[in-house]
Amino acid sequence: MKKLLFMCINMNIGGTEKALLTMLNEIDDSKYDITLLMLEEYGGFLNEIPSFVKVKYVDEYKSIKPFVNEPPKILIKRLIKNKAYLTGLSTLLNYSISKITKNISYYYKYILKNIKGIDEEYDLAVAYAGPMDFITYFVLNKIKAKKKVQWIHFDINKIGFNRKFAKRNYKKFDKIFVVSEEGKEKLINLIPALNNKVEAFFNIISCNLIENMSKNEKSFDDLFDGVRILTVGRLSKEKGQELTINVLARLKNEGYKVRWYCIGDGPEKYNYRNRIKRLDIENDYILLGSKLNPYPFMKDCDIYVQPSKHEGYCITLGEARCFDNPIVTTNFTGANEQIKNEVTGLVCDISEQGIYQAIKRLLDNKELYKDIRTNLSNEIVDSTNEISKLEKLVNL
Repeated sequence: MKKLLFMCINMNIGGTEKALLTMLNEIDDSKYDITLLMLEEYGGFLNEIPSFVKVKYVDEYKSIKPFVNEPPKILIKRLIKNKAYLTGLSTLLNYSISKITKNISYYYKYILKNIKGIDEEYDLAVAYAGPMDFITYFVLNKIKAKKKVQWIHFDINKIGFNRKFAKRNYKKFDKIFVVSEEGKEKLINLIPALNNKVEAFFNIISCNLIENMSKNEKSFDDLFDGVRILTVGRLSKEKGQELTINVLARLKNEGYKVRWYCIGDGPEKYNYRNRIKRLDIENDYILLGSKLNPYPFMKDCDIYVQPSKHEGYCITLGEARCFDNPIVTTNFTGANEQIKNEVTGLVCDISEQGIYQAIKRLLDNKELYKDIRTNLSNEIVDSTNEISKLEKLVNL
C-alpha cells in the first residue's frame, strides 16, 4: 500500500481546505495509506476529515507561530522589550542573513532548528497549502518521501508570491500542480525553468455529493418572494463582497425586488455590516455567517454571484455549476475555464459596474435567464477523474 502525506495549515472553512477534503474522499483508501499533517489543530472542517485519514500535527508549531506569521522586525522588537535578548539577537541575525542573501530559507532553517522532522517515510509528500513558503520548506526539509509535490491554489500575480524562493525551491519537487490552466501559464511565464514540472490539476468537484448534501438541510426561511441572489465566500477584500453591497443598493433604488444573501465569515464582517447599515439595506443584504453546508442555498437561490477580485480556480463557482441557477462571475484567473460567457453564465469586469450590469441583464432579460438555466441543467460537471493525475505520479 502506497503512503501519501498532505500538509496544510489547518482545517479552517475555506476553498483550499474544502478542495483537499473532496480530494481525500476520492482517493481509494484500499490502495493508499493517507496522512494529513497540519501545523495546528484548528478549523470548522476538522470533523469533516475522512475517518480513514491519519491526522498528525506539528506539535511545536505553537511555540514558533509568531516567528512564522509576525513581521520579523515587530517580533524582534517585542522579544527585546520582553528581555528575551538572546532569542531576539539570534532572530535578528538570521533574519538579516536572509535579507542580505535574499533567501528566506535561512530564516526558516533557524525557526525549525529544534524541530524534528517526520520519522516515517512516504511514497509521496504534498505541500498542499501553496504557495505558503513555510509549508514548502517544511515538506522539502523535514519530510522524507520518494516523491514530492507542490500545489498552487492562488493567482501568483495577485498575492505576495516570493519568486526568488520559488525559483530556488520549486525545482526540487517532482511535480507542481496548479488549479487552473491560466494559473499554470502564469507560473511558467514567471519561472520558465519549471515548464516540464508544471501541470494543471483542477479542484475536484463531485456534483452527486453536492446535490445529495443540498437535500440534507433547510435553506432560506424568510418567505421572501422576490429574486434571491447568493454569494458564498470568506468575508475578505479579495473575495469582493463590498462590490455587491453597493450593487444591491443600486438595484433596490431602481425598484427591483431582490434580496442578497452572503454565506461566509472573515475579517471584513464588521466593515460590511457598517456599510450595509449606512446604505439602509439591512433588510435585504443578509449576512448568514459561515456554514459547513451551503448547498441548500445554492440549490434554492435564483442567481449565484462570484464577485472575487482574484482566485486560483474558485471551488465555490464550480459547486454553483452543479445547480441550474444562472451565474454571474467576475473575470478572475480561471473563471473562463468554468463559465462560458452568455452560455452557462455571465463573466463580467471585476468592478461594481460590471457586476451591476450583469445582474441587471439577468433581471431584465427573461429569455437570457431561461437559456442559461437550460444550458446549466444540460452541463455535466465532474472533475473526479483529476485524481488519476495524482495516482499516476505515485505509481510511476
